[in-house]
Amino acid sequence: MIRTILVFILCIFSFTSSVQALSWAYSFVVWNGNVYEVTEENVLESELVKVIGEVKTNPNEMTGNYYGDASNSYPKGTKYYEIMGTSTESAIAVEIEEKQWVKAVYVHQAPFHWMDFATKILPFLILMTVVAIIILRMRRYKGE
Repeated sequence: MIRTILVFILCIFSFTSSVQALSWAYSFVVWNGNVYEVTEENVLESELVKVIGEVKTNPNEMTGNYYGDASNSYPKGTKYYEIMGTSTESAIAVEIEEKQWVKAVYVHQAPFHWMDFATKILPFLILMTVVAIIILRMRRYKGE
C-alpha cells in the first residue's frame, strides 16, 4: 500500500506540466530593425514631427521571439513618432496614452527573424513572378 502511494506521488510530480513566464528587463519597442528602450521621459506634442510607424506584432510569450515593428509592453497600433531635433537612430517617441508620449532610446539592432526577410522579400518575389508571367504571355501572343 505504501509503495502504491509513493509511486502515485512520484507519477504526479513527474507528469505535471511546467509553467513558463517571461520577465523582460525593460519595456521596448522595435522600429525599422532597431530596438528602443522606453523611458519615463515625457515628450511634448510640440516636439513631435510626424508618425513614423506603429506596433504591428508582439513577442511570443513562451519564447520571447519577435519580428518587425514589435513591443513587449504596448498593444498593436501604438504609434511611433519622430522627435524634433533628434535623429530616429538615437530616439523616437511612443504614444502610451491619448495625447501622452514618452521617449524611447536606441539600445541595439533587433535580432534577425525569418519573418523579417519574408515580409520584405515575398512581395517583391510575387511582383517579379507576375511580371514574368505577363511577359511570357505577351511573347506567346506576339508569336501567334
